Amino acid sequence: MIDYARLEAIVRTAGAMALAHWPGHGHTPQVWHKSHDNPVSEADLAVDAYLKHELGALLPSAGWLSEETADHPDRLDRSLCWVVDPVDGTRDFVASRSGWCVSVALVSAGRALIGVLDAPARGEFWIATAGRGATRNGLPLIASARDALPGARVPADMLPRVDADLTLVDKPNSIALRIAMVASDEADLLATLRWGYEWDIAAACLIAREAGAAVSDAFGKPFDFNKRDPRAFGLLVTAPAIHAAAVARLAERAARLG
Repeated sequence: MIDYARLEAIVRTAGAMALAHWPGHGHTPQVWHKSHDNPVSEADLAVDAYLKHELGALLPSAGWLSEETADHPDRLDRSLCWVVDPVDGTRDFVASRSGWCVSVALVSAGRALIGVLDAPARGEFWIATAGRGATRNGLPLIASARDALPGARVPADMLPRVDADLTLVDKPNSIALRIAMVASDEADLLATLRWGYEWDIAAACLIAREAGAAVSDAFGKPFDFNKRDPRAFGLLVTAPAIHAAAVARLAERAARLG
């Protein structure tokens, strides 16, 4: 059985480590780019190393998949795997904005069992366990119950003309926090039409699902985590009643881009 108190303490310590590097507190972390528009900071690496050590000690049998660690295929032979993004939303992190978090999921047989997000710059701590619901700062989450796609709140910078009937709301850089916005009824719809990685979404997707949201890839299919290729095309997290309409609206675009 997982020691939840220890897991929470580990993730909160990781969040405090990241916060200690955050420019929003007057610090100037070293930052470089892994590729175009893909920054990484010293905080990402420090938090990654800490989580790998501590989560490995918490559950030695589990494999490891993280954005900032070279992938090793032995994770595929493990019944459990930690799926981690040490700082999700690095662009907001290095720009002194609060839209970033530490993301940790424990996965078994392709499904997330536990999802944890710590957003210390926002004072938010999210946790979900499969079949047991989700909370933010200890309070139960109930996802958006919107029943019509037009007017749905979407965390995005802009919308294409075809989606002009939707409503823009504030968008943190962290995709995990955008997913969590649907879980907390601060958004009704989150959609992406690009290739993404498991570590970006595993924890938050469980939080959204346990809060009652509908969660799928861009084609409406469920996610399978800890795959040999840890990528998936697209993401759709919605109020349950509008999920089918959102899949239908995106179908042509998803088929063209996927």
